[in-house]
Amino acid sequence: MALTHSTMLELGTIIPDFQLPDVVSGVMIRPGQFAEQHGLLVMFICRHCPYVVHVQQELGRLGRDYAGTSLGVIAISSNDADNYPDDHPDRLRAMARELEFTFPYCYDETQAVAKAFTAACTPDFFLFDKTRKLVYRGQLDDSRPGNGKPVTGKDLRAAIEAVLSDRPVVRDQRPSAGCNIKWK
Repeated sequence: MALTHSTMLELGTIIPDFQLPDVVSGVMIRPGQFAEQHGLLVMFICRHCPYVVHVQQELGRLGRDYAGTSLGVIAISSNDADNYPDDHPDRLRAMARELEFTFPYCYDETQAVAKAFTAACTPDFFLFDKTRKLVYRGQLDDSRPGNGKPVTGKDLRAAIEAVLSDRPVVRDQRPSAGCNIKWK
């Protein structure tokens, strides 16, 4: 399990437009569908990465905690499913159901969306404000597999709460860490 850090895309970047299928419903998902939401969280995750497995319960909880609020949430897997069959859309669908995801979980088969976001690892988090400018990119929290720290989501949750309250997000942000995206 090689550790890779997020690229820390420049704050203020406008969300890249994309259209991807939700692995559960088959519906095509675009950021524009969340135009009425106060913020939009885009998470690059997958099924097999030990770093994602370590935080996956918190990802499901985060979705449930913010369901019904003005936060939109989209998860995306961009891994090469041919060489990593656990990240095939069928397995992602099973993951979304097992973890009771309340948000779309999309598959980026061409990996173009991951490249547009400069996503580098799983998990990798990007939070956009109501104008769809990037206000947070970084870690969920300080927990990593084996470091003994509890998974709380505190860093990402603090940024979400700031966005939903129209407060500035702390600019001192730590990169996410995980497995590299499995490029084709």
